[in-house]
Amino acid sequence: MNTLVTPLHPTSVAARHASAAVSQEGVGQRLPTAYELRQALPCSAGLAAQVASHRQQVEAILSGRDDRLLVIAGPCSLHDPKATLEYGARLACLAEVCKDRLLLVMRAYVEKPRTTIGWKGLLYDPHLDGSDDLLLGLALSRELMLGLLSLGLPLAGELLQPMATAYFDDLLAWGAVGARTTESQIHREMVSGLALPVGFKNGTDGSLGVACDAIRSAAHPHRYLGLDTHGHPALLRSEGNPHCHLVLRGGHGGPNYSEAHLSSARAQLSKAGLNTRLIVDCSHANSGKDPLRQPQVMNEVLRQRAEGNRDLVGVMLESHLFEGAQPTGPRLRYGVSITDACLGWESTEALLRSSLASL
Repeated sequence: MNTLVTPLHPTSVAARHASAAVSQEGVGQRLPTAYELRQALPCSAGLAAQVASHRQQVEAILSGRDDRLLVIAGPCSLHDPKATLEYGARLACLAEVCKDRLLLVMRAYVEKPRTTIGWKGLLYDPHLDGSDDLLLGLALSRELMLGLLSLGLPLAGELLQPMATAYFDDLLAWGAVGARTTESQIHREMVSGLALPVGFKNGTDGSLGVACDAIRSAAHPHRYLGLDTHGHPALLRSEGNPHCHLVLRGGHGGPNYSEAHLSSARAQLSKAGLNTRLIVDCSHANSGKDPLRQPQVMNEVLRQRAEGNRDLVGVMLESHLFEGAQPTGPRLRYGVSITDACLGWESTEALLRSSLASL
């Protein structure tokens, strides 16, 4: 049974040093540049080579050169480093067992989009109390991702705030642009300059046109306003990202992973001259936001793959140590999501192990 704990956010000497290096000024708070944070919390040569290998494996799956199923699994959002690392250790052990048929990538989401208001993620509010200590959040988030990488895991992140992406994109094997931001030209330009595969989710209304437009736009070179390596405003030039693809997450009208929906999606992608391989998000509207329905969605994906649909190359699962969700507060249940409700670890492990028989 999960226990009650007080949220704990330990940081290393390096992270504390990075946080202390920048002072408060007026009503704002000066922050380190992405370059400065990367220098304070560096990705070692060994870990950088690991990230490059993981990206190549994801790209191979998306191109059809690797017939494994890509599984992006983990908490809806990270909020407790201790529970995150425990989940990561379990996932790393399972990844080794399943590596011949599955490529397991851990969700390392430190930002959360908000329709109105609410907790915006570890990056913004690491104390979970509305104090918005972004200075600590930047250091803690990067340090936590480095800890997960040290377990041997590929990492996935949502590319929500373009100014935040540069602090972490060197650590990611895969990125997602969410349904609320797929239409954003700023995000399309940013993705065009990233050296990692990125999935664009269909719109919240379930339509695919915006995502198709985003994939096509991000594949082309762009010149756009951004920040250079040292944080100065600059005219940036990108070469285009050839590894973008569609993620189906359902919409206001319900799920969109049926054979009819997938056939329609393939037709739209093909007509636009885009990669027809795609990922199904087993949560959100595809599960009716019921985490216990995620296995049903994944099993349907597996059935369609077994019957010959090789365009279905991956799934996403929202999963934590324990099932469900909880509101933020002074004492939280350990290993339980504070954003979207998640599938528990035991159910996640059973689902992934059982999937091996059909792959």
